[in-house]
Amino acid sequence: MGESIDSPAWHEHLRARGYRLTPQRQLVLEAVTSLGHATPDEIAERVRATASGVNISTVYRTLELLEELGLVTHAHLGHGAPTYHAADDADHVHLVCRECGGISEVPPTVLETAVSRMAAEHGFTVDVGHFAIFGVCAGCAGRVE
Repeated sequence: MGESIDSPAWHEHLRARGYRLTPQRQLVLEAVTSLGHATPDEIAERVRATASGVNISTVYRTLELLEELGLVTHAHLGHGAPTYHAADDADHVHLVCRECGGISEVPPTVLETAVSRMAAEHGFTVDVGHFAIFGVCAGCAGRVE
């Protein structure tokens, strides 16, 4: 999509599916876009900076709707809550450092061989957008040695 949140394309995308871009929905979309990768609690905190009356259940319902509409997506990057990001930023694999908690993104092509083998040998289709690989980043690995 690549459109800014204020773009009429976002409004049309929602309207075409029978929804309108309410102020709360716009604030949640803006929070997801500006934060990059964020949990519902982090998104709620950002939204409350502008609209203090928005509660966490509204944020969860809005995220669920926006994901259903294809505007945001989520990945599980650990044991806690899912992490949300804009759907137009979804084609990547997450690399999560166990030491510093940093998240890096790499194109899904880095897993092409493994994904192809799983499909050929097991008939399994991998959803790389929800994929996270845990390890130690280069910066932390340098400190450990």
